[in-house]
Amino acid sequence: MLIAFKLKLLLACAAGLAGPIAVAPLVSDIAVRGTATEPAMIRIAPAGFSYREAGDFTRGGQQAEAPLRAMRFTRPLHVMRNQVSSADYQLCVQDGGCRALDRGVAIAIDRPAVQVNWHDAEAYATWLSRKTGQHYRLPSDAEWAFAAGSRFKDDGAPVDADNPSTRWISRYERESERDPFDTAAHPFGKFGANEHGIEDLAGNVWEWTSTCFVRSRTDVTGNAGRPTVNCGVRVAEGAHRAYVTDFIRDARAGGCAQGVPPANLGFRLVREEPSWVASVSARWGKVWARS
Repeated sequence: MLIAFKLKLLLACAAGLAGPIAVAPLVSDIAVRGTATEPAMIRIAPAGFSYREAGDFTRGGQQAEAPLRAMRFTRPLHVMRNQVSSADYQLCVQDGGCRALDRGVAIAIDRPAVQVNWHDAEAYATWLSRKTGQHYRLPSDAEWAFAAGSRFKDDGAPVDADNPSTRWISRYERESERDPFDTAAHPFGKFGANEHGIEDLAGNVWEWTSTCFVRSRTDVTGNAGRPTVNCGVRVAEGAHRAYVTDFIRDARAGGCAQGVPPANLGFRLVREEPSWVASVSARWGKVWARS
């Protein structure tokens, strides 16, 4: 019975026809008033880490394992301690900077804004930057993985050349381990903090990143071909890595490009510090030059 349920869920996800698994909390009647304030931030010191690249990889026309690369951030990364709350997001709505949340999303200062799409998250980051004078943005997938630390779920899986389906099945089983019925937007802190003090990473809210879905190809000798970049699909990080169409607010109702759909879609932001972009760009350039 469990296997049948998982197969039905997967097929519905791929077809974009799955309905919501559970009813979300009712919208609060409490009016939200106030102005944008600086969110609580966590500073992560520069360090190196191993990063499994996001995307789809093939070698000689056959499915291949995603590369595991050694990376190093040379400047601190400033990340929101919590996800953006529904109450803070509502301030953006009332100011005309964001699209209203869907019915059924509870408006509260201690609960995340959920069932938001990538464009909603981008709009909020733009609004908050304008209101505070700081530069807030979505993290890249690599930045999210770095901030998540031990909470980052490495989605690497060995490839069996004789039976490629074993990799797909093992990944699906791993993604399905979390209770699919836990879709409530819990108060902050429900899923605990990681070693950096960042709360609720890899809980039941998947977080949008700025990273586009990439399909990379190499030939049998390892020479890289031209990758296919699809920015209509973005990486969302949580209990597992997900690839979600950018205009989807509720992935349970369809729009997941691969794998088991996220229970909720939310986001947290990074605050960009001076020279951060140049530092990361230079570092990535060196990484790719060695590839």
